[in-house]
Amino acid sequence: MIRVCVVDDQTLVRQGIRHLLELSPEVTVAAEASDGDEALAVVEAAPPDVLLLDLRMPRRDGIATLTAMRERGIMVPTLVLTTFDDDELVLRALRAGAHGYLLKDVTLDQVIDAIRTLARGGTFIRPALTERLLRAARRLPDPGGIDGLPAPQPLTEREQEVLWLLAGGYANREIAAALHLAEGTVKNHVSSLLTKLGVRDRTLAVLRALHHGLLTDRPPGPGP
Repeated sequence: MIRVCVVDDQTLVRQGIRHLLELSPEVTVAAEASDGDEALAVVEAAPPDVLLLDLRMPRRDGIATLTAMRERGIMVPTLVLTTFDDDELVLRALRAGAHGYLLKDVTLDQVIDAIRTLARGGTFIRPALTERLLRAARRLPDPGGIDGLPAPQPLTEREQEVLWLLAGGYANREIAAALHLAEGTVKNHVSSLLTKLGVRDRTLAVLRALHHGLLTDRPPGPGP
C-alpha cells in the first residue's frame, strides 16, 4: 500500500483527491495539509511514500516547501499537482526537488500511475512534456543549482537510450524490459549517467540533459 500525503489549500479539492485516490487498492491517504508549513510538519513527523503537492498556497507555497525539504534533508518523492500549465514553473519545481508534475485535469489512472512511479523510485516527466521543457530550459540558466559544473561527458548509445527512458518517467525494471537488459545492468547505466552529467539524482539528470540538448531525438518506448 502506497501512503500519500495530499497538500492543497482548498479543503474541497483535498477531500476530492482523497476520495478518488482511495478508490485505488494500491493507495491510502495517510495525511493531509493545507499549506507548506503543515506539509513540512507532516513529512518530518511521519514521512509518506509520496507527497502530492499543490504549488499556489498561502504562507509557504509548493516551491518554497520543496526548497525547505531539501535544505532539511527530507527525502520524500514529491508529485506536483497544479492547475498552472507553465513550463518555467515546471522547471522551478523540478529544480527545487519535485520528482514529477501533473495538471489537475488528468485522469485518476494517470495520477495513480505517477504515484506508483514515484513510490518505486522513478520520475514522472512524460516525453510530451519533455519536448516543451527542452524549449524552456534553453531560455533559462543551467538547472538544479549546478552552474559551473564541467560539461557533461559523452554518453554511449546505450546510456542515451536509458536517459530517454528516465525522461519518460520509467523505473529501472521497465527500462530493463524495454531494452532487454538485466535490471542490475540498468542500475549501472543510471549510475554512469549521473556521474557523466555531474548530478546526484535522476530528476537533475533529466534537467541537465535538457539544458545541454541531449534529449533532442524522439525517445524509445517500453517494449515487450
